[in-house]
Amino acid sequence: MRSWCAAIALGTAAAAALAAPPARVVIEYDVRHNGISLATVRHVLDFVFKGSAPTETWEGNGVLALLGEIRRTSQGQVTPSGLRPLVYEDRRPRRSPATARFDWAQGKLVQEFRGPPRTEPIPAHAQDRLSFFYAPAFQTPGKGPLEYHVVDGKGVSHYVLDVAGRERLTVPAGEFDALRLVKRDEDGKKTELWLDTGRSLLPLRLHIVHKDGTRIDQVAARIEPPA
Repeated sequence: MRSWCAAIALGTAAAAALAAPPARVVIEYDVRHNGISLATVRHVLDFVFKGSAPTETWEGNGVLALLGEIRRTSQGQVTPSGLRPLVYEDRRPRRSPATARFDWAQGKLVQEFRGPPRTEPIPAHAQDRLSFFYAPAFQTPGKGPLEYHVVDGKGVSHYVLDVAGRERLTVPAGEFDALRLVKRDEDGKKTELWLDTGRSLLPLRLHIVHKDGTRIDQVAARIEPPA
């Protein structure tokens, strides 16, 4: 599970279609594995002062705390066609970093992980592992599915998220009106993502159930500033 990204440009048509995320937001998530607390994940979105967002930091709980901090970052820009990633990095202890660079002018994607850089065409609807969480905020979801090719420096995954409707969602950070998206894989894995419809579709919960019944649940425990 990986959770997303942009230099802000509020004057674009994409930003006008749906209110962009606030200039600065901090979201802390509690990550649980089969109901047991696994880690704390912190997203810092700083669109104005740093010109990019978000930064994601993983801090393990219990024994996992000994493994050290995982840090992912994404830089990009808002365009009339939506959110466009530029540079993605995934750094963690005792492992080579994974990076992805998007050259939109040339239509080229350069990924690097444990070896020389690999260049290929940028796929359609491309996002990185962080930016795809926030991409819906810059394209008003309709009834049809949202489609992304998600890049992480190691490869490209195809995501098709069906719009399952709106519902009231309660998480540790509070109670929200939410839009639920669902992704089903051929191997039996099911992924659900809830977005805050009252505040720029910020991600509130990510729930993954594997074919063997293993559950990963990432829920918003704190949002600053609060709604």
